[in-house]
Amino acid sequence: MAAIYLHNPRCSKSRQGLEILKEKNVSVSVQEYLKEPLNKNQLENLYDLLSKNYEVKEFTRVKEKLFKELELSADEINTKAKWVKVINQNPIFLERPILLTKTKAIIGRPPEELIK
Repeated sequence: MAAIYLHNPRCSKSRQGLEILKEKNVSVSVQEYLKEPLNKNQLENLYDLLSKNYEVKEFTRVKEKLFKELELSADEINTKAKWVKVINQNPIFLERPILLTKTKAIIGRPPEELIK
């Protein structure tokens, strides 16, 4: 499996991260996750990989306007099943960008994290 770059072209950090990967000749398959949302199995795998190194609040866009409007909190979605359900219904809540390989997931915030 080639590396997958979960990308939102409207996000400056996501665009910067993609540029850094290109400069370093890192071959990735770009997936615009808002146009091509991850399925339940992909989200479960992503949660497993992200939760090794990050807390839920670090890979969930808890400051997103809709997140607040729905009166959600990171504490409420701190299990895989709950997180997957919320992200499946609202992919905009997925932090970006994320570089995903078979064995790890890296959040590109700041974008330089992608190449460490």
